[in-house]
Amino acid sequence: MSEAGNDQSVNDQSGKAGAYRVLARKYRPSDFSGLIGQEPMVRTLTNAFSSGRIAQAWMLTGVRGVGKTTTARILARALNYKTAEINQPSVDLTVPGEHCQPIMEGRHPDVIEMDAASHTGVDNMRDIIEQVRYAPVAARYKVYIIDEVHMLSGGAFNAMLKTLEEPPPHVKFIFATTEIRKVPITVLSRCQRFDLRRIDSGALVAHLSAIANQEGIDVDDAALAMIARAAEGSARDSLSIFDQAIAHGAGRVTAEAVRAMLGLADRARIVDLFEHVMRGDAAAALGELRAQYDTGADPAAVLTDLAEFNHLVTRLRFVPSAAEDASLSEEERVRGLDFAQKLSVRVLSRSWQMLLKGITEVQASNRPVSAAEMVLIRLAHAADLPTLDEALKSLGDGAPVSPSSVPPRPPMSARPAVDGVGASAVSQARMPSGNGGGQTMRLVAAEAAPIPAEVAPPAVEETPSSPINSLADLAALADTHRDMTIKVLIRRCVRLVKVEPGRLDVNLTTDAPKTLLNDLAVKLKAWTGRHWMVSLSREEGGQTLAEMETSKRETAFLDARSDPTVAEILARFPGAKIIDVRIPDAVEVDEDGAGMPVEPPAEDDDET
Repeated sequence: MSEAGNDQSVNDQSGKAGAYRVLARKYRPSDFSGLIGQEPMVRTLTNAFSSGRIAQAWMLTGVRGVGKTTTARILARALNYKTAEINQPSVDLTVPGEHCQPIMEGRHPDVIEMDAASHTGVDNMRDIIEQVRYAPVAARYKVYIIDEVHMLSGGAFNAMLKTLEEPPPHVKFIFATTEIRKVPITVLSRCQRFDLRRIDSGALVAHLSAIANQEGIDVDDAALAMIARAAEGSARDSLSIFDQAIAHGAGRVTAEAVRAMLGLADRARIVDLFEHVMRGDAAAALGELRAQYDTGADPAAVLTDLAEFNHLVTRLRFVPSAAEDASLSEEERVRGLDFAQKLSVRVLSRSWQMLLKGITEVQASNRPVSAAEMVLIRLAHAADLPTLDEALKSLGDGAPVSPSSVPPRPPMSARPAVDGVGASAVSQARMPSGNGGGQTMRLVAAEAAPIPAEVAPPAVEETPSSPINSLADLAALADTHRDMTIKVLIRRCVRLVKVEPGRLDVNLTTDAPKTLLNDLAVKLKAWTGRHWMVSLSREEGGQTLAEMETSKRETAFLDARSDPTVAEILARFPGAKIIDVRIPDAVEVDEDGAGMPVEPPAEDDDET
């Protein structure tokens, strides 16, 4: 915000008496030209006033410190603008009017300011409703400025609806809030809404620099950039921090003083820390963090700055012109562009996610520096690990993997089959992730011919020309007739001993139902149209269908481990394990008839 006109002259008079006014009040704007970063709102109000389309109520919303209350006072001043030559509402407030100074100082009888946080009830609103019927004392309009309007109770909002919809011609309402979503839609619909934007860091730097020149303060550009960045788009916050920095430095504001005052880390050292992490040099990263911590930097603030620089590098990769931001230091600008050219988006995205989680861990920890060190160790360790496409390209080309961008490998479906793996074997390797756990990386080893085994052929309806010769035929027949209960029992409980036309000798598992043999005889007669003799044999019989598939899966695991590609992957990723082999036709059916993938065989801890 620029010079405050009348507000500044009042400050000068107060200064003669020895009173000091903080910069946020001294340089508060007194007209629309002094508002920075709010050009769309100023343009809308200018056009509305020039055409006479003046609303009855306005709703100003935005984060703290962007100028909501100041804008409300300027708007009240514009509504009641009156000079010897002009006696109508105007946005051109260059010449102070009759009511301007009392309004800007908050002491005009016709401009009533109310804090809704301390006047939340229906009775407070009833007082306003009773007063609006009376004409203004001196000005053109009676203006009610209600700050933090979202704090009003539901009854207070309801009480003002009728008056807000049809106010007397001499009354205007101006509301301000930081929580626009808490304001009822019935109130919003009766107001003209303006969203005051966060002020750009570059605009804040220019504004602070102009104030420093007027105050005769020697200030570093880097210090102004730090203040603007810490203010997060709030002009009032930036002026408050600047005021504090002036007092801290005894009239001279340096980057070192602001950094110490705010507990920030040196931006150049943050870039160095980022470089150590991206190189995978955990020792250097921990040393840099400890050095910054010893100089007073907060560990959470260090990680936050590191995440901001990570975001900057990612943004520069897509928008190189972002390096022209005035709030960036030369170190951030030059080295940020260099990192953006060398690091892939996958690496930057991975580190961003790990930093976001790490910042939360540090803030919640009772030993923040230790938690921050563990975050950096994870980051440095992950920096050495290639992404999936980089790993596959390295395996195919025999070249070393680097964290720089690597062209993606062709789709795995285009690769030739690998000898030694029978089915479409899928191995999964565990990789460290940002939360310290395992991130599953799926590697398709090959797509080749199916593993030969006794699996069920396509189900066909039993006819005299298609006899039952195996358990697979029997299960397929049950599947054809949609009897899933019998199918599951055949797969799990029946061991075939002998099968002939019209005769079936079987052995059962210990958990088989006692009525299974009779049920099979009844079902076979119904399905085939002939009588079947189903008997229990004393011979052990063969494996059940479920045991056959388990055996087949164990063979697939052995084949997968012996596959050269999978073995190379396991060698390159320490601690990786094969946890599953997917075989398309290895499916169990539950009691409801739904297909379920077969569970992998039980293995020891080293290979599960």
